[in-house]
Amino acid sequence: MISWCFHILGRLILPNDEIFEPYWEKDGAKLFSDFDPSYVKTPAYVVDLGILENNLRILADVKKRTGAKILLALKSFAMFSAFPLIRKYLDGVCASSVNEARLGREKFGKEVHTFAPAYSDKDIEEHLKYSDHVIFNSFQLWERYKGVIKKSKRKIEVGIRINPESAGAENDLYNPCAPCSRMGVTLREFRQDKLDGVDGLHFHALCEQGAEDLANVLEHVEKKFGPYLSKMRWINFGGGHHITRSDYDTGLLCKLVSDFKKKYGVDVILEPGEAVALNAGVLVASVLDIVKNDMEIAILDSTAEAHMPDVLAMPYRPTIVGAAKPGVKKYTYRIGGITCLSGDVIGDYSFDKPLRIGNKLVFANQAIYTMVKNTTFNGVRLPNIVIREKDGKLRIVRQFGCEDFERRLS
Repeated sequence: MISWCFHILGRLILPNDEIFEPYWEKDGAKLFSDFDPSYVKTPAYVVDLGILENNLRILADVKKRTGAKILLALKSFAMFSAFPLIRKYLDGVCASSVNEARLGREKFGKEVHTFAPAYSDKDIEEHLKYSDHVIFNSFQLWERYKGVIKKSKRKIEVGIRINPESAGAENDLYNPCAPCSRMGVTLREFRQDKLDGVDGLHFHALCEQGAEDLANVLEHVEKKFGPYLSKMRWINFGGGHHITRSDYDTGLLCKLVSDFKKKYGVDVILEPGEAVALNAGVLVASVLDIVKNDMEIAILDSTAEAHMPDVLAMPYRPTIVGAAKPGVKKYTYRIGGITCLSGDVIGDYSFDKPLRIGNKLVFANQAIYTMVKNTTFNGVRLPNIVIREKDGKLRIVRQFGCEDFERRLS
């Protein structure tokens, strides 16, 4: 068995799509320190409730210091078996579809705030059952459904998404404020004559970024939309806030939120996704075979394409605990997935000891954007979902089989 050093690493997007080694979490040395992957049937996502709760306590402290509402963004982490813990700390969820809104209503049981780039008639009909806030991406959509919203038996708060046209994320794939973005109303298209019945404004301009970046965004929001802010009941600052990262400046965040609330007399809402489950989970996979083609290649029972799709989409190089960049340690391997996609390669890594068939590799920070994005490409079995209790015991909460593959087909 390989001797593992269980550090949990975060992920950071750098310019020009570079494949890079993620930053080390300064306080991550003890995370999963007593976790033995030999007990895990692979492949499996393992989520640690203790680490999850530590993140939630940080978010709860921000709530206490600012009076802001904080919601779980389901697009990042929708593991509903963890909702009983999360709802002790957060105010509700934000959804991007009817299915997410329904999951939030039925499984989380607190507020549901919804934004989507567009809605169909059927979507709006169902959101009237599940959503407390419905945010529109254009004034045209708001005008189309204004009458339906007003006739609802449930009180529905209405928001308009604005686009502050700030710098945003470096990678345009994740930048809602990129040129020609379809997300949000720019100042040029803003209709102050259509604000009757609108309760709040929403913007989402960040991706895995800090409070300093939020300060920059708020400058753009105030410069462009300042005259309308005090007319609202609430302003939703969206997601992308990496609040639970060890180097995040929560003091600055709290000052920005508190000053904004005081200046404009509005409530503030935050919608972190990654920050809720940052570093709280791993993906455990086993080596099935080792082949040679100019270098040694280890093939796993897991896959980037189906189990960690952002590895190929971002792209980024996930951390394997106990491993290093190629050439740093004595034995270097290319780590490949089990699908037939030629590019299903997770990356090149080096190890202190040779890999052997049956060794288990632990990929860090795999709670977020994995379970919500994985696929059944090639019919590959989805990883089990496992909870690690605070006492270290492992509990399988979901296993997948052929029926899950079949249900998506006809």
